[in-house]
Amino acid sequence: MESDREGGVATKTKHEQKYEAFRALHARPGIFVIPNPWDAGSAKILTSLGFEALATTSAGYAFSAGHVDSGLTREGVLANAKAIVEATHLPVSADLQNGFGRSPEKCAETIRLAADLGLAGGSIEDATDDESDPIYDFGLAVERVEAAAEAARKAKFVLTARAENFLHGRLDLDDTVRRLRAFAEAGADVLYAPGLPSLEAIRHVCGALAPKPVNVLMGRGSDTYSMEQLEAAGAKRISVGGTFARVALGAFLHAAREVKEKGTFTFAADTIGHSEVSKFMESPPR
Repeated sequence: MESDREGGVATKTKHEQKYEAFRALHARPGIFVIPNPWDAGSAKILTSLGFEALATTSAGYAFSAGHVDSGLTREGVLANAKAIVEATHLPVSADLQNGFGRSPEKCAETIRLAADLGLAGGSIEDATDDESDPIYDFGLAVERVEAAAEAARKAKFVLTARAENFLHGRLDLDDTVRRLRAFAEAGADVLYAPGLPSLEAIRHVCGALAPKPVNVLMGRGSDTYSMEQLEAAGAKRISVGGTFARVALGAFLHAAREVKEKGTFTFAADTIGHSEVSKFMESPPR
């Protein structure tokens, strides 16, 4: 990606600017929230609310496309991410699932394709999509992150490496920390273990990985810790995954059930107005 030129002076591309802004968020003191839009419209709303970066959600995208959060194609996920990138001036990090392939080479290719779309970063997980053997063996998992990290460095892309044990019934905190430490040594910029069971577990993981930035997932029902509590536990970044999409679908389902089961329309009293939504959608990315 070459820099633009103004008056003979090289200027940074939008991708470079977003990459550097995203890196700076992780380097500065304090915690920040990186919420998860599932389409261009929700990205525009979150941008207008003043968040500083966004992250895509494979679950939210899957629900909007009529799928479950497995078996998604790389083409579909990247197309969704591209629409979100084009809807906002903010840095966007993509949920790239497990890199859409077993091999380290496939993970690296996915990172290159994602960076070419203007994404400032993205995540690769160690889940296999095979529930009979849900997590990649340690050695292969590290090789995959190493290849992704090399591609990320060349592409100016912030790589988040995810250890998925707790989302697949492998409640092994020691192995989770071992994996994340190895991912950090392999070159990952940010570390992430979704589904940690308690604030104490979050504190343990963040302490074991310091000073590397750790992303914490919130919005899983029982996860009601405040930003202040998570910052004190050592977290750098908070995401919500598919939760905002599920909130929207929950309101939709409540309204539809009222109409079908009661024949009433009282739900409309709580909806956002058409003109207010339109104002969000009219906001162009800067």
